[in-house]
Amino acid sequence: MFEELQGAHESMSKVDTTWLRMETPTNLMMICGVMIFADALDVARFKRMLAERFLAYRRFAQRATITATGAYWENDPDFDLDWHVRVAALPGAAGKPELERFVSELASMPLDHSKPAWQFHVVENYRGGSALVARMHHCYADGLALVQVLLSLTDTAPGPAQHAELARTWLKHDGGGVFQRLLEPAQAGLRRAVEVGGKAWDKLAEMLLDPAQAAGLVIEGSEIARELGSVLALADDPPTALRGPLGVVKRVAWAEPLALEEVKTLGRALGCTVNDVLMACAAGALRAYMHDAGDAVDGLTVRATVPVNLRPLEHAKRLGNHFGLVFLDLPVGEPNPLRRLERVAANMRQLKNSRQAVMTFGLLAALGMAPAALLRPALELFSRKASVVATNVPGPQQPLFLAGSRMRELMFWVPQSGSVGVGLSILSYDGHVHFGLIADAKRIADPDAIVQRFGAEFEKLVMIALMEEWGGDITADAAAATLARYGVDAAGLGASRRSRRNTAAAARVSSATASTARRKAKT
Repeated sequence: MFEELQGAHESMSKVDTTWLRMETPTNLMMICGVMIFADALDVARFKRMLAERFLAYRRFAQRATITATGAYWENDPDFDLDWHVRVAALPGAAGKPELERFVSELASMPLDHSKPAWQFHVVENYRGGSALVARMHHCYADGLALVQVLLSLTDTAPGPAQHAELARTWLKHDGGGVFQRLLEPAQAGLRRAVEVGGKAWDKLAEMLLDPAQAAGLVIEGSEIARELGSVLALADDPPTALRGPLGVVKRVAWAEPLALEEVKTLGRALGCTVNDVLMACAAGALRAYMHDAGDAVDGLTVRATVPVNLRPLEHAKRLGNHFGLVFLDLPVGEPNPLRRLERVAANMRQLKNSRQAVMTFGLLAALGMAPAALLRPALELFSRKASVVATNVPGPQQPLFLAGSRMRELMFWVPQSGSVGVGLSILSYDGHVHFGLIADAKRIADPDAIVQRFGAEFEKLVMIALMEEWGGDITADAAAATLARYGVDAAGLGASRRSRRNTAAAARVSSATASTARRKAKT
């Protein structure tokens, strides 16, 4: 299988080198994913499928080696698939809390760089089926690419005959993902970004010594250079429960999924995108947690760094890191859920015309070319400007099968970097939206306290929408007046945090929302 790679050394791209160098004991550069199956996963069949499909990407038989001048890929002469596929069993009740603890332990454990830096952990007897935990180092590829690699291992039927159908039904019909609209004005400048990035690290070194120089860069001719200056000039994120010293232990949790059609219906009713709704719910969940943690949240804004894909979605399986980052303001200080949604939507529209993603891609390339000593201060300079990393990836809206087992749920987390200790992930799959969080245990000891608020925040928006007249636009001011008339506090609406699916009233709300939206769409 690997004869053609014997003795081969292959230079690592500058951006991939940056992500390899970026790892620290407090923030491992590791992408973690969890797949939950309705029935038992056949381990022997899974290994055969890995040999056939996963190792068809020759990169996964190679290990990364760092040198003083850069990094390169080399074939692992002792490659052993059995070392990369482990079988585990959960203790006690072997339920969701036990699986979350198991994933947390793996997310805190570095990968072995003497071997290809990836592993799969098969968890047997989980809720009548199985679970699969995947760990892969970020230097192999970005999160979108690795999610697609994992999905390329699946089929659209229990047998492998329908494998090719997935690319036709997902990649070509997806439209590029929820953040793709940010890229339309940016992709044309990608080459320019790399050119600017290639010359930027010495300028960045000067700015690390004198940050005031960032203001001067804003007036330079290049739009991308102006973006760099603008981002460098951003104030540091305020001190909150989300920021502070980091440790070496991660905590992971995920919420019960929401119905994607309900999110789409609400978005249409409120005149915004699905992504706007989901990020507003995430901001509301963070607000509630921070308030309970003692933070003075009113009027507070925190930033999230959001990865933005910089290549066509169907090319993501070529591996490597091809994404930039944008800084998204999250209005956690806004108590009115609908006004919070309006502000998130406005922030997203502003980013649509931004070159931030292209600029940061060029900067990552520049750091890959720069002396290694520059990476840490540059990383800290940027990571101080955000409190969380947020990802939102659209997945196939059909059931998938891995080695013959039907996948019920899918979730993944990208790593945080520098001093950022919180990561939230939103992923849609098979008609549902999955929300999860990974956090440094020193910052958030119990991430479940945040993820359980996600559904409650969606419930608030549904309740507000249902209370308004649907003859025109539903605005935050009108909703606030309506709630005040009925003596309802918008910030506390839905504070019971019970799952909407567990109450008959919630089912009526869902049905009413969908039917009302359909009636509005016809008028």
